[in-house]
Amino acid sequence: QVQLVESGGGLVQAGGSLRLSCAASGRSLSTYVMAWFRQAPGKEREFVACIRWRGGESYYADSVKGRFTISRDNAKNTLYLQMNSLKPEDTAVYYCAADEVFTNLRVAGQYDYWGQGTQVTVST
Repeated sequence: QVQLVESGGGLVQAGGSLRLSCAASGRSLSTYVMAWFRQAPGKEREFVACIRWRGGESYYADSVKGRFTISRDNAKNTLYLQMNSLKPEDTAVYYCAADEVFTNLRVAGQYDYWGQGTQVTVST
């Protein structure tokens, strides 16, 4: 079992920045892929970014490429999402997810473990 706890959400003006954190516990993450998804009201949960814990390969949704950066701290067992140049359309609940299988990385149903989510609101 893996437990995930997100933090760092909040209210920010358009053009601003936020850094989300996801603290993981329960098992070694060395064989896992970790991801961020988001869900806006009335919309499906969508892929934002993911990273392979061992090796650090990362992938991004086109909508955030160049603005968001996913990273991890092995010593702290923590996943991060640095979000810059935020836009109102980035407003959503952001979720951290984890899975041991490195396939279908952009599909929410692929991931076995989820955090509770953290709200990000970007104002105009």
